[in-house]
Amino acid sequence: MASVLITGSSRGLGLELVKQMLLLPSTTIGTIYATSRTASPPEPLSRLIASSNNRIKHVQLDVTDPASVTAAAGQVSQLSEGKGLDILINNAGTQSERNGRTSAMGLSDLEFTMRINVTGVHLVTSAFLPLLKVSKTKSSQSKKIVNITSTLGSITWSHKSAIASVPAYKISKAALNMLTVQYASELSAQNFTVFAISPGWLQTDLGGGRYAHLRPEVGAREVVRIVLEATPEKDNGVLGIFV
Repeated sequence: MASVLITGSSRGLGLELVKQMLLLPSTTIGTIYATSRTASPPEPLSRLIASSNNRIKHVQLDVTDPASVTAAAGQVSQLSEGKGLDILINNAGTQSERNGRTSAMGLSDLEFTMRINVTGVHLVTSAFLPLLKVSKTKSSQSKKIVNITSTLGSITWSHKSAIASVPAYKISKAALNMLTVQYASELSAQNFTVFAISPGWLQTDLGGGRYAHLRPEVGAREVVRIVLEATPEKDNGVLGIFV
């Protein structure tokens, strides 16, 4: 059975990913590390933990704080009892813009968005990489790092997303895609599968609310399926979901 850590698990897609992982047999996914910035798990994550038969472990983690990230990695190391970590899903993200013109984009908006959506992913990945490397996963399976991205970060498709006036978010997701490719290249010979995936336009606070196409559980279910089926030979890089 595999262990998985999901950042940003208190709501939205992150919470749904925890729910979908919990629906799997414990022989497939054993321990689920669900993170939030708070010391105690907020509702409804706390209720989910209470009903998980001890499969979900809450870990406090602020992706913008190196000390918090280091402490979280240490906590998971202790909880895993030397077994490491099999799957890391970097889900925590933000979109805080209110003025959609690129020329009016504030430096604080850009820096804040990049700090969570890009730098935070790098901090978490580098901190948990030693645990992933000592994972006791079967040799026929790979260790996995999965970054949640968006088609809004696609340069090729940028003409299709011009109506979405969130330049800092778009820039951050484009940078995240390249960060993913860099990690995939570095770890490709070490039995890792590293990829970024878009869950689609979801009805979450970060997504499109009631205007979006997909319920959060639909996107989460597909992300989980693809994560479990992914292999280094075919899935290193940047993927998308179309449902």
